[in-house]
Amino acid sequence: MSSADSLSFSSLPLSKALLCNLKDLGYRQLTEIQAAALPVVLNGRDVIGQAKTGSGKTVAFGLGVLNALKVEKFRVQALVLCPTRELADQVARELRKLARAIHNIKILTLCGGMPFGPQIGSLEHGAHIVVGTPGRIEEHVRKQTLVLDNVQTLVLDEADRMLDMGFQESLDAIVGKVPKTRQTLLFSATFPETISSLAKRVQQEPVLVKVESKHSTSSIEQHFYSVLSHHSRDHSLRDILLHHRPLSTVVFCNTKRETGEVANYLRQAGFTALAINGDMEQRERDQTLVCFSNSSASVLVATDVAARGLDIDDLDMVINYQLARDAEVHVHRIGRTGRAGKSGIAACLVGEKETHKFERLKSEYGYSQLLESVPKPAEEQMPTKPPMVTLQIDGGKKQKVRPGDIVGALTGEGGIDGKLIGKIQIYDFCAYVAVSRAASRAALAKLSKGKLKGRSYRVRVIGV
Repeated sequence: MSSADSLSFSSLPLSKALLCNLKDLGYRQLTEIQAAALPVVLNGRDVIGQAKTGSGKTVAFGLGVLNALKVEKFRVQALVLCPTRELADQVARELRKLARAIHNIKILTLCGGMPFGPQIGSLEHGAHIVVGTPGRIEEHVRKQTLVLDNVQTLVLDEADRMLDMGFQESLDAIVGKVPKTRQTLLFSATFPETISSLAKRVQQEPVLVKVESKHSTSSIEQHFYSVLSHHSRDHSLRDILLHHRPLSTVVFCNTKRETGEVANYLRQAGFTALAINGDMEQRERDQTLVCFSNSSASVLVATDVAARGLDIDDLDMVINYQLARDAEVHVHRIGRTGRAGKSGIAACLVGEKETHKFERLKSEYGYSQLLESVPKPAEEQMPTKPPMVTLQIDGGKKQKVRPGDIVGALTGEGGIDGKLIGKIQIYDFCAYVAVSRAASRAALAKLSKGKLKGRSYRVRVIGV
């Protein structure tokens, strides 16, 4: 453990009021993310913090925000953006708790799904810190009810989730209204290319702080299963899925025709499976990828060409319906699981005529695995339904439908909890929102009966 890990709050250059309050709250030792990020934050540098929920990141950026605040200047000096109303409320509560010893500080929450009028009234009375969701913050900025000219600190909390929910354009619009001479703190549980791209646009020479626990370099559990005939491949595929029970799987086929046939077989066997290949129209391809990437379809059957550009962080399993035609393609396929330090499973079906390919793979990459028999699941075992359901809204960018409108409509009076909303993707003439399977009926009814932008839109469940 490094010396940074054992830092106490009292060793930091925080104001006396903040230190006294931390002591009263019982906050003594810094968590990993706090120890790594807080000294840099307090030094005024831009920071990219990679840390999961529950790691103490709110305190890490919250103390930085509060320490830099000039309470006597009654204007918005800090803006914290969160993906959902629930997280925004949670962050605002934590900030108020940390700020208890600072007199006359005002922290305001602005989120979608809440009446707009009272928020305008609150803004007219002023605030030091605003915490909110991108859609509602952008709306206030656009209507000039929120002025960001004096913001010194911008915080993007759970940035990966905000991008997943389609808030990219809103974030860019908001950042464009914040002074360029500011401190920008970006926190994210994952670090896909979209986060790297966002950081380059909104930050100046950021310090990367990563506190994820280390994983074994060999994070892929690989199996080679012997199949007796082409006919038995489908049954073997079904049994492997039932045995391992992955939440998300890509099945690779060598031909376009097989993708459709295999997906059809899996659907008949009770799996939520979709096919993707080069013959599909763009809209159909988009819809398929939407359903798979937002966890409302659990199996994607694809060719190598169709899977290019497919970026799924939490892919539990890859199955090769046949061995790839060359060894490099095999390595590329199985490398789609076990990413970002997570474990994954790669399974390959090996027919009698493919044993030479199997031996070549073992020789070329030093694999020690032997051919295994296909595992037999319990007779009563059924496929697991994916956790999410996709709703399609027949209104998109051309109708000025924004992610914030959808989140607000779903979480408004009598709506569903924001934690039950998944990815939101908006196209020119339609929008897709993933919601928890348990809440899908309530979400469908809420969107169907309610309005977006003052208009009613047709809403339906898509996928399988």
